[in-house]
Amino acid sequence: MRLFHTGFLELQNPDIHFGRKNADFGQGFYLTDDMEFSRRWAKERKGETTICNTYELDTNGLSIKEFSRCEEWFDYINKNRNHKPDDLKEYDVIIGPIANDTIYDVMGIITSGFLEAEESLQLLMIGPEYHQITIKSEKAAAQLKFISSEEIPLEQIQKYRELVAKEEADYQDLFAKELELLEE
Repeated sequence: MRLFHTGFLELQNPDIHFGRKNADFGQGFYLTDDMEFSRRWAKERKGETTICNTYELDTNGLSIKEFSRCEEWFDYINKNRNHKPDDLKEYDVIIGPIANDTIYDVMGIITSGFLEAEESLQLLMIGPEYHQITIKSEKAAAQLKFISSEEIPLEQIQKYRELVAKEEADYQDLFAKELELLEE
């Protein structure tokens, strides 16, 4: 499986224990199988180079949990966001949709407690669907092979940021319409 991660460092040996424990799929190293999607989240930082790292994951012998947008997926995300114990620790890799409120600003409405779980799930079902692959175990990390890194030029970063801004505006319009329907 070819995977991508964009950031400010060339990460030949990523640390699965670095980062937030309450991320959507819990603690782990987050990647995507979509290079264009990975580059959309490229940012600029003064004095830093933005890099897209490419990896290959040998999935042989790994325990993999795959999600689609469904209630089980939402429950797992919700538990992780609320610092509950990770009930899928037996898996080496988790694959599934990114919750759109993670990538587009919806002002925390979905996880604020303002909405019922069913309403939150309904809102997470709208918009484009992108996938993340999360390396959760040392076994999976050992099977993740660094292939290369590539600097993303500033012009390309700006192009992707414009694309994300348009996509976010479209998503927020769709989100507002769906939220209005929930209020009826």
